[in-house]
Amino acid sequence: MGAILMRAACFILIIILGHVLRRIGFFKKDDFYVLSKTVLKITLPAAIISNMNGMKIEPSLLGLCLLLGLLPHASADYIHWVDFRLSAPVLRSALELDMASQGGEQPLDWIDILALAAAWRGGTGVTVADTQRAAQALRGDTPPERLPGMAGRYFSYYREAYGAALGGLAGHFAIRRTDPQTGEAEWIPAYGLKAFSPIAAGYPWSHYPDFGAQRSYGYARPHLGNDILGALGTPICAVEGGTVEALGWNRYGGWRIGIRSDDRKRYYYYAHLRKDTPYAEGLAVGQRVQAGEVIGFMGRTGYSAQENVNNIETVHLHFGLQLIFDESQKECDSEIWIDVYPIIELLASHCSSVARDPQTGRWERLYPYCDLDAEPLRSAAAR
Repeated sequence: MGAILMRAACFILIIILGHVLRRIGFFKKDDFYVLSKTVLKITLPAAIISNMNGMKIEPSLLGLCLLLGLLPHASADYIHWVDFRLSAPVLRSALELDMASQGGEQPLDWIDILALAAAWRGGTGVTVADTQRAAQALRGDTPPERLPGMAGRYFSYYREAYGAALGGLAGHFAIRRTDPQTGEAEWIPAYGLKAFSPIAAGYPWSHYPDFGAQRSYGYARPHLGNDILGALGTPICAVEGGTVEALGWNRYGGWRIGIRSDDRKRYYYYAHLRKDTPYAEGLAVGQRVQAGEVIGFMGRTGYSAQENVNNIETVHLHFGLQLIFDESQKECDSEIWIDVYPIIELLASHCSSVARDPQTGRWERLYPYCDLDAEPLRSAAAR
């Protein structure tokens, strides 16, 4: 009887392992080649160990149990996990290679560069030299999906993953400036970094890598964002344009804002905003905001079931980024939050210049902006 129970428990554990492997994104969509190898690697040693313990479980039965755990998820057509491990220098190098190639015979895409470099490296340890090598390979005649080895096998996965994480950060935009001599306003189009730092220009701030650090209020959990320290009331700007999806009090984040990107792949989370006046005037759920627009003010609210309470010791902005490949991932037990520290480092040199209008009390940007990938210039000129 005991041996039967042990076998049943072993089968159940193997099925659970299959579910976990697929849920954490170990398998990239329908990669049955990797799936089959994994089944063999896990089931054969497991069978040997079980037989040594007198359980005499056939490898085929173990393999069948593992497949039962994996196959319900193997046909899923969206990514379940992203381990974003790109440094700021690597991001900057890929973007510079992209910008330098624009206007040439073969313009490059910085996300393609990063995806190919990550495919070679397995997603970790990508260097600036890797981005340069990837750019050179992308100039060749062979599509990246057809390159030999890991590059061809995993390029599409990293392209989709990094496209979701970085898709709205670079592209075409225009800034309206006034000619100091003629006094005439002129829209100046450009290409490059079009997203902005969450901290407005001219305000001091600091941060350090803290993604995954332990938090204990309410329950033990990892820190799924980056804390940016600054002064009380520092203007907080939208990193990317999008629609306000969440506004109000959260017992953990205090006064917070959630903004969804136009392609719905990114959900930006800004938390611990200022007590009493956390938001820019008129901000509302459903409203569309532009990149660089003031949306709120730094504070230390949160860690309280009661609204409008300062229970955070240090004034800071909690900035987080959730990736969404399927709407079922928006609010669930397996949400995908990535380390935004390198993204904040990349955006540190691109801050939005803003000022408070003394007559209206509203915060306005000094230089009108238009995301040309999202709207035609005539729409911005009409505002």
